[in-house]
Amino acid sequence: MIKENGIIAGNITDKYNSSNPLLRWAMQNFLRSARSLILPLKEEIRSITEVGCGEGHLCVEIQSWGFSDIRACDVSRQIIQQARSTYGKKGIEFYTRSIYELESRDSADLMINAEVLEHLEHPRQALKKLKELKPRYCLFSVPNEPWWRMANALRGKYLSDLGNTPGHIQHWSAKDFRSLISEYFTIIKVQEPFPWTMVLAQR
Repeated sequence: MIKENGIIAGNITDKYNSSNPLLRWAMQNFLRSARSLILPLKEEIRSITEVGCGEGHLCVEIQSWGFSDIRACDVSRQIIQQARSTYGKKGIEFYTRSIYELESRDSADLMINAEVLEHLEHPRQALKKLKELKPRYCLFSVPNEPWWRMANALRGKYLSDLGNTPGHIQHWSAKDFRSLISEYFTIIKVQEPFPWTMVLAQR
């Protein structure tokens, strides 16, 4: 776990490199869903920005699907340093930026926001900022509640907080998350790779 300025900024569990077979299965489903949503748009997507990239695992995976011109930012300087250390030779630009402080130069044909909104005190402010950048498409994912907390509890994690992962301050069911995104974007397709909700949307 990485803390920065008193805020949990890094992974509680490294989902991408876990040896737990159930977690590996869940991540395979997550990536399969992301791939099925993004690949059909390949001819339309010339640039990608991942906002809240963490250690960079997802954007590197997406690069392996044949995409280039990828940038990735995160609010945590420590995490960006880690991403650069791990994937610095991949040709992806990693830089520090808060989702609330995105600028026009951060815009891209596809903007990815995976496992971010649940950490934010003001998710609507973040969505408004993304909309202002006028991306062609956005891909969002968040934990699908209450299944996320139930899955944590079943594996004996965070029981004192009813299975809530530390740092998660927003909680949406798939229906509630679709409703939130539709306030700012037109939803194209929704998938629910357990235990996440994943939404492809356009402005």
